[in-house]
Amino acid sequence: MIRYIVLAVTLLMVSGCSLNTDYSDLRERMAEVERRPRGQMEPIPTFTPYSPYVYSTAARRSPFVRPVLESEQRLVGRKLDIAPDMNRQRELLERVNFDALSMVGTLSRDGQLWALIDDGAGGIHRITVGNYMGKNHGRVVNATASQVDVLEIVPDGTGGWIERPRALTLKERDNG
Repeated sequence: MIRYIVLAVTLLMVSGCSLNTDYSDLRERMAEVERRPRGQMEPIPTFTPYSPYVYSTAARRSPFVRPVLESEQRLVGRKLDIAPDMNRQRELLERVNFDALSMVGTLSRDGQLWALIDDGAGGIHRITVGNYMGKNHGRVVNATASQVDVLEIVPDGTGGWIERPRALTLKERDNG
């Protein structure tokens, strides 16, 4: 009995689909669209390929870093024995520009003070006196609970090197 009911329903469904074979309205619409004038497409514009500029003068000052002022140069002075140690193994924070770094806190353990530095990319690093940071050979010379003093070695523009003092102060957190 169930077989006959399923067979009857299937036959009704199939016959219902084939009863209306008049698609004249659809054919009329298609003919109307085909009679319309065809539009013209503009050609794709040509672009000149991008050619990157390679800044390959490592001994010169970066164009993105503030130049050393003469007053700072006179304050620190040029010493003949100043030069960065190019054979020293680089530390992780030396990959980051000094301006992108910020001090976010301190830790103290066994009398040793560690400053917590945010690298600008979401990483927090701990440093102390003697560590290096920034792209200009910046060595940490003093660390307190509120400030880290760094002495950078930068080109003086005449083929020599000078020391430039920099500082990171503790970044206050806004709770508002």
